[in-house]
Amino acid sequence: MDSSWASSSLGITMPKGFLATGIRAGLKASGKPDLALLLAPEDAICSGTFTRSVSRAACVDLSAARLQERAGKVRAVLINSGQANACTGDLGLIDSQRATEALADRLGLLSEEVLICSTGIIGEPIDMQNLLKSIDPLVVSLSRQGGDAAATAILTTDLVEKQVSLEADLGGRRVCIGGMAKGSGMIHPEMATMLAFLTCDVGVSFDKWEAMVKRVVANSFNAITVDGDTSTNDSFLAFAAGDPLEDAYLDDLEVGLRKATQHLAKAIARDGEGATCLLEIKVIGTSSDNEAQQIARTICSSSLVKTAVHGHDPNWGRIIAAAGRAGIPFCLESVELLLGPYKLMAAGKPLKFDREAASNYIKKCKISDKFFNNKVDFCLKVGDGSGLGIAWGCDLSDQYIRINADYTT
Repeated sequence: MDSSWASSSLGITMPKGFLATGIRAGLKASGKPDLALLLAPEDAICSGTFTRSVSRAACVDLSAARLQERAGKVRAVLINSGQANACTGDLGLIDSQRATEALADRLGLLSEEVLICSTGIIGEPIDMQNLLKSIDPLVVSLSRQGGDAAATAILTTDLVEKQVSLEADLGGRRVCIGGMAKGSGMIHPEMATMLAFLTCDVGVSFDKWEAMVKRVVANSFNAITVDGDTSTNDSFLAFAAGDPLEDAYLDDLEVGLRKATQHLAKAIARDGEGATCLLEIKVIGTSSDNEAQQIARTICSSSLVKTAVHGHDPNWGRIIAAAGRAGIPFCLESVELLLGPYKLMAAGKPLKFDREAASNYIKKCKISDKFFNNKVDFCLKVGDGSGLGIAWGCDLSDQYIRINADYTT
C-alpha cells in the first residue's frame, strides 16, 4: 500500500475516537475563547515532553507526574489560556488539582487520568470561579467537529490557528494523525513557551510510542526559535489509541509523526511575534546530526542574523560568526554558504555575488501573507561529514519590541 502521508481535514480530531472543544469561559478580558478540552478513547496512551525550566508551572509538574505514574494511560487534557498559573506559589498546584478533579468528576474518570496545560501571563493564577462553572458547558460541547474551536481557544498572542491532519495507508488500513499548537513569542530550542497536542488512531506500546515522540520532538519543536527566550509552561502531549499497528509499519508511522510535528513547529516560527517571514537554516558536513543541529540552532537564534533578514541584507558574515560560537569545531577553509540560489562563500573565502539580487530574494520571501510556504533558506556546509541539521526561526522586527514592551500594561 502507499504509505505516503497526505493532508486531510478536522485537525486534532481527525483520528478516530478523539473529541475536542473550545469555549469562552471568561478567563480572558478580551472575551475570546479561552478554555479547551481534548478527550481520547478508553484505550489511549499518552507521551509528553515538557519545559526544562526550573521555573516551570505547577501544571507541568502535575501532568508529567501523572504520565509517569500511569505509564501514559490518561484520557483527557484541559487547556486554559489567559493565565499561565506559573510562579503562583502553592496555589498553582491547588488550582491545577481542583480543575482536573472537577473535569474528571464530570467525565466519570479518575482525576489522575486528566492532565492540564495553562498558557498566558506568568504570575497570574487561573480564574477558578469562571473555569469551574464552565466545566459542564465545556463537556457538553465535545464533538468530532470541535478541533477548530479547541485550536482557537488555546491561543494567546498568536495571529492564526495552527493545525495539521494527515492520513496514509499502513498495512492495508487508513491511519490518521491530527494536531494543534500555539506559540508566538518566548520560543527557543529545548522546548519554549508553546503548547502542542497530537493524536493518532493506532495502538502502539507505550515504550515504542514514547521513543518515537522524543525523536520527532528533537527535530521539530526543539528545532525552532523566535526570540531566544524559553518559558514556564511549554508542553507537548501525543496520544495514540486504536487497533495495533504491525511493527513493520512503525517507521512509516514515525515519518508521519515527524511531518505533523514539523508542520506545527514551522507554523509557530512563522507566526513569531512581529515576524514577517520564516527562516530555515540547514547545516551539513558535520560528524553527526546532533552537531549540525546545534550549529543550525545557534545561527537561527542569532539576533544579528534575524535583523539582517528583516532588512533584506545578505550579510553572510553574521551566519559564519554565529556558526563559529556554536561550540562545534569545524575547518573554516571547508565552509560553503548559500542564500537560496546564491553562493556567498566557498572554501572559506567570500565570493562575488549579485548583492541586489540576493537582497530581492529575501524581500520576495517576505510576502504580505506570511503563512504561505515562502521562506528564506540558508545552507551552510562545514565539512565532508554525513551530519545534517535543520532549524527554523523568523526575522526580528521592531514590532516584536512593541508587542512585548507593554504585554501586561
